[in-house]
Parts: sequence; structure tokens; C-alpha cells
Amino acid sequence: MLYHLLYPLREYVSGLNIFQYITFRAGAAAITALFIAFIVGPWIIRKLQSHSIGEEIRREGPETHYEKHGTPTMGGLIILLATVIPTLLFANLQNIYIYMILLATVWMGGIGFLDDYLKVVKKLPDGLVAKYKLLGQLTLGIVIGAWIYTEPAFVDFRSATTVPFFKNLEIDFGFMYIPVVAMVIAGTSNAVNLTDGLDGLATGLLAISTLAFAVIAYISGRVDFSDYLNIIYLPGAGELTIYCTALMGGLLGFLWFNANPAMVFMGDTGALAGGAALGTIAVLVRKELLLVIIGGLFVAEALSVIMQTAYFRWTKNRTGTGKRLFRMAPLHHHFELKGWKENQVVVRFWIIGILLALLSLTTFKIR
Repeated sequence: MLYHLLYPLREYVSGLNIFQYITFRAGAAAITALFIAFIVGPWIIRKLQSHSIGEEIRREGPETHYEKHGTPTMGGLIILLATVIPTLLFANLQNIYIYMILLATVWMGGIGFLDDYLKVVKKLPDGLVAKYKLLGQLTLGIVIGAWIYTEPAFVDFRSATTVPFFKNLEIDFGFMYIPVVAMVIAGTSNAVNLTDGLDGLATGLLAISTLAFAVIAYISGRVDFSDYLNIIYLPGAGELTIYCTALMGGLLGFLWFNANPAMVFMGDTGALAGGAALGTIAVLVRKELLLVIIGGLFVAEALSVIMQTAYFRWTKNRTGTGKRLFRMAPLHHHFELKGWKENQVVVRFWIIGILLALLSLTTFKIR
């Protein structure tokens, strides 16, 4: 909104010309998001506490988590407000990439909110039934995929994705691109949700991944940078940089309250929305395969659950007694039960996340 209100006035106030620069608006969005999180965070936490909206802790989980019982959840509302408002203020609201990413954020934020509401307010143990949650995720993916596939602005690359480490190598999925998009968005959303089990873990990893995609979105939207790096030039994709920095700022602001010992959890409201946003960004900048590297720890967390379940069933069918591959899944609980302190797991996973983000950026030159 500020972009549309102030930038046209540059003819009268030369200083307003600065609004043409994505880098300025991205920085302003990040700072604004951070301040919004700091301002609304305490108020939302007090409201959640006053309505007794607290987290239910699984009794089969690590004993050290029992003390977290009752900690306010649904804190993802802080992230959503701190992300959406700066995006509306500083992004070009006529840009199709902004339409799509805001749709994904609000859509999955709404499903996550409903899930949290049913669990902590209505006291339904499973919250929103899993099949309905998955249906919402897949429907979002199909909508985004079909929109991209039929949108004239994307006609030159509507079903293509780039392959990391290979120069000028792309995979064109054709019509199958729509279900691929649905799987990417649903998978990333669920993977982030599974990772959200320790104070600050998913929040920090999301912030790191989002920053990496902010860089990718910026260079993808620049004809000179994309030509130099031999990647797909995506006109208008640079505006996603503003959304990414807003999300990163909102996540860092939320981390202020979510760091150990957490004053609030993001809940499915934040985890499902953040994961869907991350997956959608990867789709929009044609870096779905690179997401496996940038979000490598999210992938590892999801795979640990799949492998644990599959191994348990396989051993039970063979021997009559199910065995575990990990001490507990998702993966972060495995390391907790091995004796790592919660903060050790979180910080070490952050370090790995930073290394993976840096590795992903090097793929643009190692080709």
C-alpha cells in the first residue's frame, strides 16, 4: 500500500524514488515485521493465556517436555500478522507472485488455526481430522499448480523446474506439474509441522531457509544476474524478496518469545502456514529440487517419521514384535533421548541449516 501510495509521488518528492528499489523495500519489510512481532506478541500471548489456550504434551514424549504443558499455542498468529502486513505495505500488490504467496499463507494459516482451535479449545485430541488437513493442503497445491500452468505470464516456463549443479538443465513435467506442485506444498507444510517440536527449532530453520530463498528470488527477478548465473529469468519474481524478508523478520520477532524456555508455541497455525509458504516460494522460483537442500533438515525430520513407521511395521510383520529404527521420531527427539540438551539440538540443527543454505547458494556457480 505504501508502495502504491508513495512511489507515484516521486515526481514531487525525489526521495520517494527509493521505493522503486526492491532491496530498500525488502529491508523495510523485514524491520517492520520485526517490530510488529514485538508489539503484538505480548498482547497475543496474554490473550492466549487468559483463554487457557495451552499446548497439550504427549505423555509418550521425552519427560523434559512435561513442564511445557499449558504453554500458550496458536502463536503462529504473530507470524502471520508480522508477515502479511509488511508485505501489503511494501510489495507491489499488482504482482502475481504476491497474489499467490499471500493466498498460500492465508489458506494454510486458516487450516492450521482451525486445527489448533479444535485441539486446544474444543479439546478434540486429534484436532482437524488428518485426511481433511491433507485435503486442504493438496487443494491449495492444485490451485497454485493450475494457476501457474494456465497463467499467460508463465507460458515460457509454466511446467519447468531447474536441476541443481547442472547448467541449463531443466525438467519439464508437462501437465503432471500440477500434482508435483501439490506434493511439494503439502510435503513441505507437513515437514515443517513435524519439525516444530522443540523451542525455536522450526522457527529458526524457517528463517534460515526463507533468507536463502529471498536471495534466490532477487537474482531470479534480475535479468542481468539470472543471465550471468544461467538460471531461469522470472520477470516480477523479485517482489517475492519482500515477502521472504517480511516472513524472516516475523519469524525472528516470534523467536524472541519462542526461544527456550518458550513463552508461546507457533502451533499448526504457524507451522502449516510457514511450511506451505516455503514450498510455494520454491515452486514460484522454479527451485523445487533445491528445496531438498535448503530445507534438508525438514526433509530429514519427515523421513525419520516415515522410516520409523515403516521399520516398525516391517519388523512386526516378520517377528511379531515391532522394533524402532530411532529412539523416537521425529529426529530431534532421537537426539534428545541420546542425552543432548534441548538447546544443543536446536543450535546444532540451526548450524546445519545455515550450512545447507550456503551450500544451496553455491550450486549457482558449481555447475
